[in-house]
Amino acid sequence: MQTELLDNPTPCAMLKPLEGRVLVVDDEEPNRTLLRDSLEPHGYEIEEAAEGEEALGRVAACPPDVVLLDVMMPGMDGFEVCERLKKDPATASIPVLMVTALSARQERLMGIAAGANDFLNKPVDLQDLTLRVRNAVQAKRLYDQLQAEQRKSERLLLNVLPRPIAERMKQGELNIADAHADVSVLVADLAGFTRLSVHIAPEQILALLNEIFSAFDLLVEKHRLEKIKTIGDAYMAAGGLSGEDPAHLESMSRLALEMRDDLARFNAGYHTSLRLRLGLSVGPVVAGVIGRDKFAYDLWGDTVNLACQLEASAEPGTIRVSEAVFERLKDRFRFEPCLLRGLKGREDTACYVLHP
Repeated sequence: MQTELLDNPTPCAMLKPLEGRVLVVDDEEPNRTLLRDSLEPHGYEIEEAAEGEEALGRVAACPPDVVLLDVMMPGMDGFEVCERLKKDPATASIPVLMVTALSARQERLMGIAAGANDFLNKPVDLQDLTLRVRNAVQAKRLYDQLQAEQRKSERLLLNVLPRPIAERMKQGELNIADAHADVSVLVADLAGFTRLSVHIAPEQILALLNEIFSAFDLLVEKHRLEKIKTIGDAYMAAGGLSGEDPAHLESMSRLALEMRDDLARFNAGYHTSLRLRLGLSVGPVVAGVIGRDKFAYDLWGDTVNLACQLEASAEPGTIRVSEAVFERLKDRFRFEPCLLRGLKGREDTACYVLHP
């Protein structure tokens, strides 16, 4: 039998029948046999259940593409089975074709109310059966493809936007700009990377940079902070944008120290001599989304500018922080005082070097 790979396949079947999997639910074995023998020659994989609870268990264990569901069964009837399937988000998208000897309008309405997608009358017209099952499977496959594309789009969106911002954009909000009173901003730059890149192939440059920044991404996630962007061999992260973490500045300071340690391990493994310059400040920022087709989430304000200036003036391998950072963390870390002179738009500015 031909098979095709599923997007995010379930553990019950890494390979799926090309034509689909059908669950036949009927308390009478001859009826199940008739439906199975009619569909299997067309390439469908058939599972059977003799009553409602068994059917729900089989669906939960390995969701089929279609359920052929008898209405009149002892215990839990088909209406209740259908209703329970449709109320569960995990199974609501599975087409349910109710097989019934009832022709009264009231029973049809009950099936529709329970969420049935289609009906087959007993005795079953076998040509009608194959056509309706085929259409139902095709509809389910199209739905699954749309869901897979939606998940892919959401993953891409979350790669460039914080989750709360992505959710707002999905709701149709376009002009997003928020003022935040207390945000920690970290800017890091790879000292020595430009010189190294002159001597290695472009694909090696990309691979090295990707490995370093991917490791930084994991550290940012570990500390529940937010990666903002990369520019060349520079990396920016922020904390406190959600307003839910009063300890974001301490987390950001630990992130800076761990990024430096992580790069030291990278150097040892690849026999390189890269070092980080890091700048950290804290204060108010404006955060928002710019662009329409190729949008980006970014930060603006003096807090951001100061973090950039602290990074640019730092010695390779050091973490320079603003006076506001020092005042808030002086009881938790060691600091060494320094002074920034000649910065654009600033008078002489006190700063500190952060130590573990």
